[in-house]
Amino acid sequence: MSAVILRDEIVHYEVLGRGRPLVFMHGWIGSWRYWIPSMQSASTSFRAYALDMWGFGDSAKNPSKYTLHSQVELLECFMDKLGISRIAIIGHGLGSFIATEFSIKNPGLVDRLMAISYPLDGQGLNPRLYSTGPSELAEWLLNKAPESEIARQEAAKADFQAITTSLTMIQSLPPEGLISRLNTPCLFVTGQNDPLITLPSTDDSYSLPDFTHHILFEQSGHFPMLDESTKFNRLLADFLALPQSVNPRQLQLKEEWKRRIR
Repeated sequence: MSAVILRDEIVHYEVLGRGRPLVFMHGWIGSWRYWIPSMQSASTSFRAYALDMWGFGDSAKNPSKYTLHSQVELLECFMDKLGISRIAIIGHGLGSFIATEFSIKNPGLVDRLMAISYPLDGQGLNPRLYSTGPSELAEWLLNKAPESEIARQEAAKADFQAITTSLTMIQSLPPEGLISRLNTPCLFVTGQNDPLITLPSTDDSYSLPDFTHHILFEQSGHFPMLDESTKFNRLLADFLALPQSVNPRQLQLKEEWKRRIR
């Protein structure tokens, strides 16, 4: 177990591989641990980091640090502490909001961004998220496959106040959310069967900035990286391999990915 002291509090993280830095940011359920298969896949070409945000996993539980601003600051301090200068970010759920806000605030530090299970209408989150405890949310959102068991176990470590505080902040965002302010190449990934977020319509997809792209996983729920891990890791590898100057919309989907929303 690796840890650093940031803002006088413990932050837990893990790292695998060598190469360009890649940071995984977890969502409202679980911790860094459900990223292990994706980290292992990416670690052949990248130095893959995953950290527990304030209030989750084995990081400090301090309610004063649960705002979106503080979680963004956590990533900034983490990069500074470890001497990381430029990254690709993979964010899921809450982590996708943090990663997007971080990218807007620090465009020179982010090479590219993958935002998973991010509501493309900005605020389309199921009300159940606001009133259900972490363990119950895990039972609702995770399937019964063995790959999901780690996230289910780690959910109990979350401080429910960390979830509700983030949701209060998200509610205060403008209706279009953060997408209109993005200036970093971004790939949005959504599960067709995700009960937590409102699926985008075709019109929503067409309104995305031209340096962003959206891909739908038809057999996935809220956790595409667990529900269709092989497919997800292939997509991740292709996205990370794109030259910096190439628009994410140039991604050529493999036949087994079935469907793309431009």
